Amino acid sequence: MPQTIEDETFRHTDWYAEELTDRHFVRCVFIDVDLTEAVSRGASFTGCDFGGVSFNASRHTDSAFVRCGFRRCNLFEAEFTGCKLVGSTFEGCALRPLRVSGGDWSFVGLPDADLRGAQFSDVRMREADLSGADLSGATLARVDLSAAQLRATRFTGADLRGSDLAGFDPTAVERAGAVIDPQQALILAQALGFQIR
Repeated sequence: MPQTIEDETFRHTDWYAEELTDRHFVRCVFIDVDLTEAVSRGASFTGCDFGGVSFNASRHTDSAFVRCGFRRCNLFEAEFTGCKLVGSTFEGCALRPLRVSGGDWSFVGLPDADLRGAQFSDVRMREADLSGADLSGATLARVDLSAAQLRATRFTGADLRGSDLAGFDPTAVERAGAVIDPQQALILAQALGFQIR
């Protein structure tokens, strides 16, 4: 049976390699919790706060972290597959190398995040805040970046093929060596005022 836990604080808890299946946490606080190599399937965290939590090499499938705050967390080699992180924010977190496949990361706050070499594929990131983030060498394949905040974002050497760049201002980002497909090139040329004939 699904287990729901509300308004609890977990401090210095060892959940190394814990299996979080069908567990639901609401407005809980996690401080210095070890979730290294933990696995979540169908779990949900709503309005939770994570401070100094270790998510190293953790695997999350079809789980939700909605409107959660992540501060000084370590997500080294963490993987998210089909997960929902709508409205969550990341501050001072170690996010490399991060792998995200599918799911909804709309309205996520990742300003100034170090996401070099990260891999995002088939992810919805509508209105995500990536301003000042470093995505150098990252892969963003078939990612919905519509209305995302991209001021001073670094895409140097990134692979952006297949992603929605309709709201992408090529003059406001660092883009040297970034790879795009012909359809995206047409969209960006039009954004710069060129007429294609």
